[in-house]
Amino acid sequence: MAAKILLIGAGRWGVNHLRTWLTLGADLYVVDANEKPLQKCRDMGVPPDHVAKHHKDFLPLVDAVDIVTPAETHHSLCCEAIALGKDIFVEKPLALFEADCHDIVKRASEKKCILQVGHIFRYEPPSQFVKKLVDARLMGDVKWLRGNFSGFKRPRSDSGVTMADAIHFVDLFNYFVGKVPRKVHARLLDVLGRGMDDNAWLWLDYGDIFATIEVGYFSPLKKREVLVVGTEKSVVVDYTVQQDKVKIHANHHRQENGEWKAVEGDIHTTEFDPEEPLLIELRSFLTSIKKRTPPLADGQSGIDSVRVVQALLESHKKGAPVAIPISSSR
Repeated sequence: MAAKILLIGAGRWGVNHLRTWLTLGADLYVVDANEKPLQKCRDMGVPPDHVAKHHKDFLPLVDAVDIVTPAETHHSLCCEAIALGKDIFVEKPLALFEADCHDIVKRASEKKCILQVGHIFRYEPPSQFVKKLVDARLMGDVKWLRGNFSGFKRPRSDSGVTMADAIHFVDLFNYFVGKVPRKVHARLLDVLGRGMDDNAWLWLDYGDIFATIEVGYFSPLKKREVLVVGTEKSVVVDYTVQQDKVKIHANHHRQENGEWKAVEGDIHTTEFDPEEPLLIELRSFLTSIKKRTPPLADGQSGIDSVRVVQALLESHKKGAPVAIPISSSR
């Protein structure tokens, strides 16, 4: 029997969830406060009696909830669903504040609910490939990471670009490195005067590894690019292209006769079968529901990414680096 899924929010990104759930054959219920997206749901084949304007109409009937709503609603919606024992997929960020993230994770654990956070880049095949390279030390020792998540687009209204976009690569770098940075520094701009950051340059200090992230809403060049530099090899991942997504550069430095030489090695590309990341992500959620196994992007990853983003925002306000204490939950 198909899992009964309640999709809360069928707007700009929610409609992608809608399409993906229909592809996966879920018994889908959809709620949205606005009539226009609800009509689109009906047009796409969702039964009229599975469409409503309030989640309370369907929450008792379903197995799991998919929350694709503004970030400030995540805590209350998660808590309401958990109280009824529902498994949850919630788009990133898990919540806007670390304390609320901890509360959600604690409640989900007590109720034994599956909790998956929408850190979609973890599920990309190139990310899985790089993670294996890093863990197997096939690049030597990783020394530096760089991410660029920028492009010309409409700013989100529920949070600044650091929480909305940079959090993608914050989580991805935490995943690659296997820990949270010990110290961060940030420079944010509010070009549009909205009271929220819309361009940002971020520095993450993991101790033995350093990382930088650039994000913004203004560049005409769409970038979703990650560079991982090791002592033996470096890897470039371009998430925007269909071919040659991963390029491995066998570049390294070698000392000979008291002098350092830059040795340029071969460049190898790696191809991946084309599959939509959101499809992989939501299919993995269904697997976690069925097998009762923790998701790759679990509640702790949601806590960690928000903790780092909060520290970055604090760093900008102080104009100085901010240390991140080691979590007692780790």
